[in-house]
Amino acid sequence: MRTAWRANRLAGAASSGTGAALSHRVHCNHPRHQFCGGEPKNMKIRLPLVFACFMGVLASAESALAIGSAELYTAESYYYGRFEARVRYAPGSGVVGSFFLWKDGSEVSGTFWNELDFEKLNADCHLVTNAFFGNPGAVHSQNAVLTQDLCGEFHTYKYEWTPESIAWFVDDVEVRRETGDTALAYAENATAGMQIRFNVWPGDASFGGVFDPSVVPVYQYIDWVQYSAYVDGAFEVEWREDFDAATLPSGWLTGSWGSPKNLSTHSPQNVGIVDGYAVLALTADDALGVEGASPDGPGAGTNTGSTGAAYGSYGEDPSACGCRVGPQRGGAVAATLLLGAVVANGLRRRRRPRRAHTRNLPM
Repeated sequence: MRTAWRANRLAGAASSGTGAALSHRVHCNHPRHQFCGGEPKNMKIRLPLVFACFMGVLASAESALAIGSAELYTAESYYYGRFEARVRYAPGSGVVGSFFLWKDGSEVSGTFWNELDFEKLNADCHLVTNAFFGNPGAVHSQNAVLTQDLCGEFHTYKYEWTPESIAWFVDDVEVRRETGDTALAYAENATAGMQIRFNVWPGDASFGGVFDPSVVPVYQYIDWVQYSAYVDGAFEVEWREDFDAATLPSGWLTGSWGSPKNLSTHSPQNVGIVDGYAVLALTADDALGVEGASPDGPGAGTNTGSTGAAYGSYGEDPSACGCRVGPQRGGAVAATLLLGAVVANGLRRRRRPRRAHTRNLPM
């Protein structure tokens, strides 16, 4: 019988997001429906700009809705300690899989960013480690030279975070260590701890490899997760989660926002428990779920679903639109209808005859 320990954990507010080297989590703090270029009540509509902006929203919604991805994370945050997980990553070019630590709120403008990553990239399933920190955040990446098959076998991935250093291990072999200014950046700016997170999502030619949608469904498996607190110079196990229950255990949440490249939308349906493993799925958007996704072979398991609460998020858009609409199902239809209404309204205004000496009316 597997056992779970839970004691003396740092409380951390649960919120959502994505970002990586590429960051795994990016928020936009503005309302979902944001107009371009100022307050709506005082805004004169310029049809070409509005058309371009909403066509961008439409394209974003269409691309995000094509693929369903997944994110699983702890509601609580944890300070210095050892963070371990036994994982088998999802195969395929353009399939990005991650086990990462994240300081909640890092994405907020003006906040010091803190994130640590194990990240599987490309068709050869190679591993990259990232220390992502700063204000603004900057990524410091290193390739891990390994001979293990990360997508065909389970391996143990481990962070050891102390006041003096941060170290990454694969199968108990150290692959990277950071001290000095890097360790200080976390010691001084992540005092509320970091959440434990896993995700799988599609990349592109610029990051993760060219993604071929025909490879889905593919799955990332998590056998167990364990946290040990760092107390008086030693690591003490506080809890271990083996995912033996029929549903996701208390304290674990699932994502429901767009992935870093906005080529997919995280779906709670793509996280579940199968044969004692937590499963994260990358699927077609019309074929969500993890039913039968056993690591022991196709069709050898039963989907027992997910109990994690889901939260939405919106990402900053570097374009002139100021804030993109967070990808949601039905977003393409809504964007089309909204665009049509704006264009029709603009055309009516253009047809309205102008009087020579009338005063300006409020728009």
